[in-house]
Amino acid sequence: MTGTDQPVTVAADDERLESLAEFAAGAGHELNNPVATIVGRVQLLMSDESDPARRQALATIAGQAYRIRDMIADVMLFARPPVCEPQDGDLVEAVDEVIRGVVDGHSDREGRVVRSGEGPVPIHADPTQLAIVIGELLTNALEADREGGRVDVVVTAGDQAVLEVRDAGPGLDETERRHLFDPFFSGRQAGRGLGFGLPKCWRIVTLHGGRIEVETREPTGLSVRVFWPSTN
Repeated sequence: MTGTDQPVTVAADDERLESLAEFAAGAGHELNNPVATIVGRVQLLMSDESDPARRQALATIAGQAYRIRDMIADVMLFARPPVCEPQDGDLVEAVDEVIRGVVDGHSDREGRVVRSGEGPVPIHADPTQLAIVIGELLTNALEADREGGRVDVVVTAGDQAVLEVRDAGPGLDETERRHLFDPFFSGRQAGRGLGFGLPKCWRIVTLHGGRIEVETREPTGLSVRVFWPSTN
C-alpha cells in the first residue's frame, strides 16, 4: 500500500439496494424460464448426439446458459440475501474445509494456498454464508495471479475473528478501488475478476455485523481482511 492509500470500505445504500432487489426479482423470473428451456433442449440434443465436435458445441451452450443462471442468482443474493442463521463455530475449521473444496480437482492450484494461524478461532456466523465469503475470496485471489503465485490466508482471534487473504496479483488501480464493491463493475481487464464476488462478500459480512477492508499491497497484489463477530 502506498503512503496515500487507505483501506477501501463501503457503506450501505438502502434505496439503491431495494431498487436492485426489485430489478433482480423481475429479471430473475423473466430470464430463468428461457435459460431453463435452453438447458433442457441442449440436454435433449446431447442424448442423441455422437459427433464429438457437436457435443462440445452443445456443452458450451449449456455452460453459458448455466453462467447466466448463476449471475442471476448472484444479483438476487446481493439484493435480497437469505436470512442469516448464525451459529458458534471455528473459523480455522471453516477456512480449511473451503480451501480443500477450492483446490481439490484443480492441479494448477495445488500448493498455492498457505494458511497460517492456530485454532480454534471462535466465530458467530451462518456456516453456508461464511463458506461463500471464504470461497469467493480464495477464488478471486487464485485467479488474480496468472503466474501461479502463492495465496496467503491468515486467521487470527481477538475482539473479532479476522480472516485475511493476500495475493500477488495485479492489485487495483484508482478506478477499480472506487468501484470495488459495485456489483456491476468488473476488473477482468486487469486480470482480476471482481464481478459480484466482493460485493456479495460485503453484503454477507455486513449482515453479520462485521466489516471488510481491502488494501493494495506493495509491490503488487491485494490484501482483503474480513472482521467477523466472535462468539459471545
